[in-house]
Amino acid sequence: MVNETTSDLRRAAGEEAGRILIEIGAVNFRPSEPYVLTAGWASPVYIDCRKLIAYLAQRRRVIELGVELIERDIGAAAIDLVAGGETAGIPYAAWISESMDRPMLYVRKQPKGFGRNAQIEGDLEDGKRVLLVEDLATDGGSKINFIDALRLGGGVVTDIFVVFYYRAFPGAEETMKKAGTNMHYLADWHDVLAAAEAGKYFSEDEISGVRNFLADPVAWSAANGGKAAMD
Repeated sequence: MVNETTSDLRRAAGEEAGRILIEIGAVNFRPSEPYVLTAGWASPVYIDCRKLIAYLAQRRRVIELGVELIERDIGAAAIDLVAGGETAGIPYAAWISESMDRPMLYVRKQPKGFGRNAQIEGDLEDGKRVLLVEDLATDGGSKINFIDALRLGGGVVTDIFVVFYYRAFPGAEETMKKAGTNMHYLADWHDVLAAAEAGKYFSEDEISGVRNFLADPVAWSAANGGKAAMD
């Protein structure tokens, strides 16, 4: 019963976040002109979570939903610091840090200078438990650089939070598991699709195209100019 309740809470929060992202124009459905994501996958959908920073009320609500999820699934007592990945994760980490009353760090993509803290800005002591925050995840590969930097700096990283997780292409959860971390997310494409259908924000053709993609994302990618398997 507890698991069902937790699942219902996550789904409701995900669909609300999805609706917010649609309404601010952060979500694009384009089955006829696929996007090719940084990871190489072709996708009929694209999301720009960075757009949320310009919308005060909406971003406050998304952060509120995210913090509720973090406190429910991880627990505030298990987090000493909140770290944002350069660059898109930094504002989200700042808002979550403030909301949870936890110090903040940010992690560079590349080292600046020398030493074990060359990628980290802030003050990280050995053994401190760090929650890594990013705006989104596709296959999870880009997160390893940040995790490694935080661990090299003495941090303990067991959990990652992203506002949006594609949850379509293979690899992210396996990558995180191999890295000894758990990934938590507020919304995914299934949540956005549910919000889009409920609010009739897109045409039936667009909805149908996204539904076909979600039924078999890897095959859809291969048929539309993207990669067909994990590297």
